[in-house]
Parts: sequence; C-alpha cells; structure tokens
Amino acid sequence: MTERLPLFPLNTVLYPGLVMPLHVFEERYRRLVADLLAGPDEQPRRFGVLAIRDGREVAPVRESAGPAGPLDGLGTMTGDPLEALHRVGCVADVTTAREQSDGRYELLITGTTRFRLLSIDATGPYLVGETEELEEQSGKGAGALAAGVERAFRLYRKRLAGAKESTLAGEQELPLDPQVLSYLVAAAAVLPAPVKQELLACPDTAQRLDAELELLRRETALLAWLPSVPATDLTRQAFSPN
Repeated sequence: MTERLPLFPLNTVLYPGLVMPLHVFEERYRRLVADLLAGPDEQPRRFGVLAIRDGREVAPVRESAGPAGPLDGLGTMTGDPLEALHRVGCVADVTTAREQSDGRYELLITGTTRFRLLSIDATGPYLVGETEELEEQSGKGAGALAAGVERAFRLYRKRLAGAKESTLAGEQELPLDPQVLSYLVAAAAVLPAPVKQELLACPDTAQRLDAELELLRRETALLAWLPSVPATDLTRQAFSPN
C-alpha cells in the first residue's frame, strides 16, 4: 500500500519513537506546515523525514531545532531530489505546532513508522513523495542481542561521559522491547549520519541490534584510549515507544 507524503529533508535521521523539536523558518517548509495545520482536526498531521545524502546540502539554507535541540543545520538539495535523498525515511507526526509572529513554526514531532521512497513530485511549493510503509520484522535472536546491546550501551555511555564502570546514580532505565531499544541506541549513539541511516534501513530488528553491538564495542574501545571525553547526556532526548 502506498501513500503520498509531504517531504521534509534533513541532514539528520529520524527514528520511530524519537521525539524531536524542529524550528521551521524556510519558506517552503513553512508552507508545508501551514498546509498541514489548515486541514481538518481529524486529519493526521504528518510528513516524511528523509536524510540528505552527504554533499547535497547548501549551507545558506538552514533549519534548526535551536541551541538545545538535536538538529543543527539542515539543508536543501542540488540536482535531482530523488538522487539527493536516502530512500528509507521515517514518518513524523506533528505533536504540537506553535506559529511565531514572523511566520516561523516551532514543532514537536514524533517518529512513527519507516517508509521507502518510490518517487518524488517536485512540481509544487515543496516536495511530495510516493511512499510505501516498511514493516518492522523482529529477526532471529533479537531478544538475546538486545541484552548484549543494553550492556554495551551502558558501558559506552559511561565511557563517553568519562564515568567509571560502577552504576551511575539516577541512571535512566532502558526499554525492554528489542525494537524500541534498537531505535533508542541508534538515535543516542554519537555516530556519523551515514551510519545512522544504515541503522534505520536495516531489514529487521535483529540485524540492527547486531550492527549496534559491533559499533558500540568498537566505539567504547576507542574511547578508552582517549585522555578525556566530553560529558554527554545521551539519553536525555525524549523517546516514545508509540
């Protein structure tokens, strides 16, 4: 089953369950948001988020989530938009939208389901994509892999924060569901955008967890050799399993 979705290209990756603030000020995306808000209240206010391929963004055109937000510099594409965007993205539901006096918008969006981009209509004020939903499969051994990823992620987080291996006071509980855990780790780990995109596009949860386990072990080993590391609040981002 296919669906037409307005597209919002970013230079970051949105995952199912991730709650993300978004500051919208470029004209084409202000139009996108205005069109969504103009619909009936019962109509879902959603759009597709796709990561821009490396080297395709233009620096003068930027959107930002602000100083405390997870987004820092979005862009527009050059050339064929279908070639400029990754094909696997995430549907974003608009949780809240606040219009500013100058016409900008402050959004809070929640990632819901993954989709594959089939084609793009670039004739309107913003891009619209023909998409198909990608159902998440569990895969073989997801439960056992989730336990390993949880342990590896806790150690990775402590190494990144410069903490000792002993339990930190007030340490946040991690989700038990393997799929939810896989997306939380993908979102929270400090990894290049192409790697984050590969994790989003993994065929099933087990393969994503397997890749994360290898990445976390590698990154933790590298961090152990650094003389000092920055304190980073990795899992302070809001994350919803819905």
